[in-house]
Amino acid sequence: MLTYRKGSRAERELIDYFSTKGFCVIRAAGSGVNSLSPDILVFKRGMQFGIEAKAHEKQNLNIDREQFDNLKRWEDVSGINCFVGWRRNREPWYFLPLSLFKESGKSYGINWGNAQALGKKLEEFER
Repeated sequence: MLTYRKGSRAERELIDYFSTKGFCVIRAAGSGVNSLSPDILVFKRGMQFGIEAKAHEKQNLNIDREQFDNLKRWEDVSGINCFVGWRRNREPWYFLPLSLFKESGKSYGINWGNAQALGKKLEEFER
């Protein structure tokens, strides 16, 4: 239950941020329960993207194969780019395109160093 609350709090944080920046934001129904679509859909004047929000403290972020494949399928069918938003306590958000994740067995993963070096920051979505 703690993981669900932490995840929904992270989603609300992103919803509030994008809303205050003039974006239209939709939280996907069943977010946190199923993995058929990203948690949040964000739109503004021709910009559109999906975000799967992760608040995860470890050095590596792994997404199980089924959830990752569903995000990739959603991106391919909708034509809307999908990012994994990853934040650790007292650290900024980094937004990672699915192409940055490396396959490893039953999951896809990325480490915090690569996320910081290659991910987009919140401010980059304002452009």
